[in-house]
Amino acid sequence: MSACQRDGDDLLLSLHVQPGSRRSELAGMHGDALKVRVAAPASEGRANRALVSFLAEQFGVPRSRVVLEHGHGGRRKRVRVVSATRLPPGLGPG
Repeated sequence: MSACQRDGDDLLLSLHVQPGSRRSELAGMHGDALKVRVAAPASEGRANRALVSFLAEQFGVPRSRVVLEHGHGGRRKRVRVVSATRLPPGLGPG
């Protein structure tokens, strides 16, 4: 799977997440995954909640349309953005 691909109206993202960063941001590629830095620490699910909020803002969708499908406890994650119509600058399906 490439870092970003379409699945019907949805967008599937393969991510490498770095929690505990100074700020939340898209940080380029990490191997075959999109690297995302999140400011929240990786404890008690805070980084996952911050990731969902950050991606919802970037894609212009409600948080309920950002679904963490795989990787709840690790840095490598697969996320579905349901009915994504807006892409962050520089990001396009592969």
